[in-house]
Amino acid sequence: MDIIELERWKPSEADPCKLEYAGQPTAQEVFEELKHRLEGMGYLPDEYFLMDSHWENGREIPRDADIFCTTDYGSSEGVYLDVYLKWYDENQKKSITSSFITGKTLGENGSDLDRMFLISSAITKTFHGDHATHARYMKVGGVEYDTGGTVVHLSQQEHKAIIEALVEQRERQEQAMSQTEQLLRRMTGSITEYVNTVGMRPLRMSDYDKAILAIQDGELSAFKELYPKALKDHADALLIEAAGRPGAVGRKMTLLLLVDAEQFPETAYHAACQKAIDINDPEKVSFLLEQAESHVPNLDSSFYGEMASYAYLDHRFIAKEIIKRCSKEQITAAPPRLLEQFAADKDFRTLSALVEKGISGGPSAYRTLHMLTCGGHDSWIAEELLEKRMWVDLDDYNTLHACVQNDAVEVCKLLLDGGIDFDVYQQWAKNHPCAGHEETLRALADHWSEMQMEQAPTQEIGGQTFG
Repeated sequence: MDIIELERWKPSEADPCKLEYAGQPTAQEVFEELKHRLEGMGYLPDEYFLMDSHWENGREIPRDADIFCTTDYGSSEGVYLDVYLKWYDENQKKSITSSFITGKTLGENGSDLDRMFLISSAITKTFHGDHATHARYMKVGGVEYDTGGTVVHLSQQEHKAIIEALVEQRERQEQAMSQTEQLLRRMTGSITEYVNTVGMRPLRMSDYDKAILAIQDGELSAFKELYPKALKDHADALLIEAAGRPGAVGRKMTLLLLVDAEQFPETAYHAACQKAIDINDPEKVSFLLEQAESHVPNLDSSFYGEMASYAYLDHRFIAKEIIKRCSKEQITAAPPRLLEQFAADKDFRTLSALVEKGISGGPSAYRTLHMLTCGGHDSWIAEELLEKRMWVDLDDYNTLHACVQNDAVEVCKLLLDGGIDFDVYQQWAKNHPCAGHEETLRALADHWSEMQMEQAPTQEIGGQTFG
């Protein structure tokens, strides 16, 4: 497999035989590619492997940066692997070292330390190459869970013999397939490299199997040759796998599939979009969503809101980008829980965008307004949303009751102005005690009496509109 580059290069327009600098990759893209490769080899630390938040939101790798690892026991428990970036800052005229990634394993014996050093070695080779043809090191007796494994050195002959045995096992034992592929990647660099070099037994694998391996290994040329042979029967699975492949190679593979396969079922396209979100690739997510209607027959209008809601869980930046790009029709059809999710963050800007594009409070209105009025500090957000256009069902007395319990008088008044009947609410509230909020109830009763003396507000069946 090719090394992960910390700079981008492209063929020169003046001389295609030469390369010219084309900018820096984002730290997130580099991290996702590294994580993908380690996972494929069974080399992800068992506790966590996380990028430093300093490098999030599209921050690029500094020009001429180098990467190195340190491994040591933790102060309390486990073994830690730290990945650092080091570069020279021309503006500050000094060398800068910054934490990039941290990994941890819970085990803390000597074997666990050895394994973390092997992972550190694998990371270094991923960026700097192997620089030799010597036999690799491997762990025998398990990949993820045992801490009593043995680290052994293999001669070239032993190395070849084990590879042959692993390929044979991969053909015969499907349950061991994942672990076998991890060992093959660890020992050969990539399975597709072995398939192309050795040839014999792996040729029994189907074109679909080889195409999947090419995706996992990031072998674009092999993928281009293989996927057309498997597209007819396996387009859905190939798209999902390619969508989850990080980096520029994964984007190119995804694009090729979308060009050659006209339609996909919504379930497969849904899974592909989620895969792209999981690897934190905003560019791929945006492209997939732009292409959704042309590749999915009768696409449900709530699809885009569902994707934004899914992205919110771990990748809020992507969720916000989806919302920005959505039309009013797409947000109107979005699940109401999307409003509730951003209410938990008190994110006024995103909440305003959702409301202005017509999202309904629906069954989430109660929790949304409760979170915004609890404590009183953020009641102004609830007031702004109701005055803009936030929809609340006219018979949603739970929502009014939540605001009464939070003593959010002004918010309650807006709900009454929008069409909720205070008399009916009071009858409803007899079965929902609200002791300790008599002053709020009196203020609402006075407001309701004033409303009765004026012309009744225009109401819409099934909901209310403010502003």
